Amino acid sequence: MTELKPDQFEMRRLESLSNTIFGVAMTLLAYDLPKAAVFASAPDWSDLAQAYSGKLAGFVLSFIIAGVFWISHQRRLARQPIGSRGVVILNLFFLLSIVLLPVTNGLYTNYGMSSAVAVLYGLNLTAIAGFNVGLWWTILGGWHREIMASLFPLLVFMPGTAVAAVAPRAAQFVWLIAFGGLLIQRFYSAPADKGP
Repeated sequence: MTELKPDQFEMRRLESLSNTIFGVAMTLLAYDLPKAAVFASAPDWSDLAQAYSGKLAGFVLSFIIAGVFWISHQRRLARQPIGSRGVVILNLFFLLSIVLLPVTNGLYTNYGMSSAVAVLYGLNLTAIAGFNVGLWWTILGGWHREIMASLFPLLVFMPGTAVAAVAPRAAQFVWLIAFGGLLIQRFYSAPADKGP
């Protein structure tokens, strides 16, 4: 193993931290779900559906988004065993945006009709996607398949956040389109992909 320079970091240590952060954040997404409703008597199926349908949709959306970005993060870290101080700091900002996801998700699932809350949630999603693109760019430095796939959610979350300002509940349907990035990654092939 080569000796690290003073401004270099082993990314596998960052991987341990990021796995913990993603795990806790993804678990916290569901933390408030049982407290979301108070029933006067034992609830039936319609009571449960009425109380939790919107909250479950927000939870599932955020959980899938976090999962997709965790996969992307793992793939990046596998390609970059050593990183500079700047790359580590950018990764920490990315992880901070993940830590904030349970907070903005909780607000959105409880106050989804508020445009301010929906925009805040959209800004969080946009920040996660933006940091993801920046991190892929630091590794690849060009227009590879991973850059195109990571750029797609960013280009969806930005207009989705604008939609949230005027139609807060409709924004989640726009944000779901961001998973098209997975299709781009699977089906787009470029000669540059034969590189690193």
